[in-house]
Amino acid sequence: MGRLVMKFGGTSVANLDRIRNVAQHVKREVDAGHQVAVVVSAMSGKTNELVAWCRDASAIHDAREYDAVVASGEQVTSGLLAIALQAIGIQARSWQGWQIPILTSDAHASARIVDIDGSELIKRFEERKEVAVIAGFQGIHAETGRITTLGRGGSDTSAVAIAAAVKADRCDIYTDVDGVYTTDPRVVPKAKRLDKVAFEEMLELASQGAKVLQVRSVELGMVHNMPIFVRSSFDKPEDIDPHGTPPGTLICSEEKIMENHVVTGIAFSKDEAQISVRRIEDKPGVAASIFVPLAEANINVDMIVQSVSEDGRATDLTFTVPAADFARAKQTITSAQDKIGYASFDSETDVAKVSVIGSGMRSHAGVAAQAFRALAAKNINIRAITTSEIKFSVLIDAAYTELAVRTLHTLYGLDQA
Repeated sequence: MGRLVMKFGGTSVANLDRIRNVAQHVKREVDAGHQVAVVVSAMSGKTNELVAWCRDASAIHDAREYDAVVASGEQVTSGLLAIALQAIGIQARSWQGWQIPILTSDAHASARIVDIDGSELIKRFEERKEVAVIAGFQGIHAETGRITTLGRGGSDTSAVAIAAAVKADRCDIYTDVDGVYTTDPRVVPKAKRLDKVAFEEMLELASQGAKVLQVRSVELGMVHNMPIFVRSSFDKPEDIDPHGTPPGTLICSEEKIMENHVVTGIAFSKDEAQISVRRIEDKPGVAASIFVPLAEANINVDMIVQSVSEDGRATDLTFTVPAADFARAKQTITSAQDKIGYASFDSETDVAKVSVIGSGMRSHAGVAAQAFRALAAKNINIRAITTSEIKFSVLIDAAYTELAVRTLHTLYGLDQA
């Protein structure tokens, strides 16, 4: 007997038939003797509808009330799933984030989990054999008593955090795909499903554009060493052996992976914007005059390239920000032009970031050089480059994204992985 947290995303609970299908997945694990907590997202499309309602009510609205509205989607799903479980003879009850409680910071719409008290859930597992059906994506700020939400994709984070709080053996993330692939199969049909991925690699994949898991959920898994299993909710519940290993991808510590590939996967993101601030006086504090205001505006800066003029008196700074933040980033910088002292501001929104990730890069030289040569052979110009110990990223024109991804996927032998 084990203890599992099962998380189901929006497409998995999109309607009552799918919610009943989820109930059968849960019943299978309960019948196998497992203690189960289920974390659910809002029904597919519901959060977008709630967000639109907030914006229609007022373009500028109170973030606290926004959270109160959008958190209701998960409340509906958790209640419906509890009803569906009870209908098939499973002892279950729904929980909202504030009832557990899931304590968070007060950064409404993007709160971070501070603490979770899992004691009552554990007590009910053991004394009542009760399934906990928990609304994901939400919590409560203790000092104000206000409902908070964790940002888009936050139900993944809820699930992993709850798994750590109740000392689960594993956190299963059920989604509309059957695991993590070497890249997006819609771009590269030969992409292969990975059996295991190290936390650190998955963190890079998620942060560089892979949509399977929210970055924060992977961080929590790594911190708490909580194995995360990504699997499909569309497999027939009756065809799955609860004591076996179904198709999927296990996210785990690197020690549990026998052999590390040089390259594990290729991620890409078209949600990028490039900004260049030109002819700034090259002196201490210039970078801070640009990046501190951006940080204060909660705008994440990714790739940074600095080039100094031949006479050493001026410098150009080029960097990328999420496309959704481009307008605010432009306004932040242009409003501080007098303080920064730049001569011109250039931008480009039709760009994409392609990233190559693999823990095997630590012990293999020339991995990036191979990519640069291959991209050059396809006449793909590289605008900027960033590297880390297990990853490098290139910024290219968006029109070449698919070609670049296919080229690199083949280059590193992932077509045959």
